[in-house]
Amino acid sequence: MSDVQPPIIAPQDDGSGIVPEHEAPEPAPITEEEVGEYREQDRFLPIANVSRIMKSSVPSTAKIAKDAKECVQECVSEFISFITSEAAEKCQLEKRKTIGGEDILYAMVNLGFENYAETLKIHLAKLRQHQVSHGHAVPASGSARTEEQAETRPEDE
Repeated sequence: MSDVQPPIIAPQDDGSGIVPEHEAPEPAPITEEEVGEYREQDRFLPIANVSRIMKSSVPSTAKIAKDAKECVQECVSEFISFITSEAAEKCQLEKRKTIGGEDILYAMVNLGFENYAETLKIHLAKLRQHQVSHGHAVPASGSARTEEQAETRPEDE
């Protein structure tokens, strides 16, 4: 083990004549170069998943260009972030930590996607019906689950 001590950084005088005692330094802002270092796969849905969904929507003889797949990948990733951000804001105001299906539906209606929300409401009901019929615990509509409940899955029990 080394006896090397970390350097002691003396507080700097900002010209006001007052030298702060224990003020933490401001973190350096993120540069454009650092932002560019984030890999696309860290920001977007996997291209293979996007491609598979796109292929299922066109005739089997159709081909989809790489740039079209990348464009849709970026768009759907941004859309999901947009909706989730709105739902998270609602949960934060209600002092909840878990975003539920109803929160996503609320966000979609609130952001002007009510036509999609109606379809997803039906899908959510079918999903819950399927979970009940297969023995999975489903929280009551609109109820907030505790963190402990959120961490416990039926397959973990």
